[in-house]
Amino acid sequence: MADETRRDSKPTINDVARLSGVSKKTVSRVINKSPLLGQATREKVESVIAEIGYVPNPQARALALRRNFLIGLIHDNPNAQMVLGVQEGILEAIRDTEFALVVRPVDRHSPTMLEDIRRFIDQQRLYGVLLLPPISENDGLAAVCRELGCTLVRMGSARLDDDRHLVASNDRHAVKEAVSWLTTLGHRRIGFIAGPEGFRSAHERELGFIDGLASAGLKLDPRLATRGNYRFESGLAAGERLLSADPRPTAIFSSNDEMAAGVLHAARAKGISVPEQLSIIGFDDTAIAAHIWPPLTTVRWPIVPMATAAAHKLIEPAHAADQPSLFLSDLVRRASVAPPPSGN
Repeated sequence: MADETRRDSKPTINDVARLSGVSKKTVSRVINKSPLLGQATREKVESVIAEIGYVPNPQARALALRRNFLIGLIHDNPNAQMVLGVQEGILEAIRDTEFALVVRPVDRHSPTMLEDIRRFIDQQRLYGVLLLPPISENDGLAAVCRELGCTLVRMGSARLDDDRHLVASNDRHAVKEAVSWLTTLGHRRIGFIAGPEGFRSAHERELGFIDGLASAGLKLDPRLATRGNYRFESGLAAGERLLSADPRPTAIFSSNDEMAAGVLHAARAKGISVPEQLSIIGFDDTAIAAHIWPPLTTVRWPIVPMATAAAHKLIEPAHAADQPSLFLSDLVRRASVAPPPSGN
């Protein structure tokens, strides 16, 4: 087969396509490890690539496309565990491909944020970008990406875009189910720690909390509600406030795991045992949830699969609709929840 290729030059992607009997686009999808190809086609193309010694030239392709094979992860998110999970998902998708990951933290409060990101995308000639919440909710930023011809995917807790440019979770429904479970166990005084203002995730989770209470005929008690910023220290402070109430809550739902860990520390400092005297539920199911004691009951946010699907949408924008857009969160029951103490 190798004799059929030109002997005076290196094998090209056209040679691979011709000898495999497939299109150049299919060859490109094999090179980029697309999950959308049949195994037989993949093996046939890989066999030809190995036999004729074809080596993709990303520099030449980047020059032709006027884009580098770089996926940009742009975020202003205080949750380090969430960002690490997203990176893990992207790296899984681009493993053994020509693509590399570039991470760019930004300050969403900066008056120059849009211009800073515009300059970053333009200078790096990014192939595509994944925007994390809360900046994924900024329509002006999405418009900048489109203006520059840069493919984007927006991650969020609600529908922010069409399916080709979106990976989202069902935060509101997932939190409702978690709170409803607390009420079925007998909890009636349930504290709530909201996430930071301006985060759609915080808003969706608060709505879910209210829905969960309503399903049991309960209403949000303002004396049992406070707000944090998704960091441990804010959860510690929020826990101290809620546990100083009289009567104090028998359960607390925290809008993320970092803050829930802070509540656990606040309870320990006050001599309140978990889960015997206080039940705690978090959100995300990051590593901290399983590593603290007692292990934390939490709503699993499918961060890694969401990021993997987002990366595939960026790598293959023509087939982005073939990747899932909605990811369902589910409750992970561990040892931090029990029925309320008798008499409560």
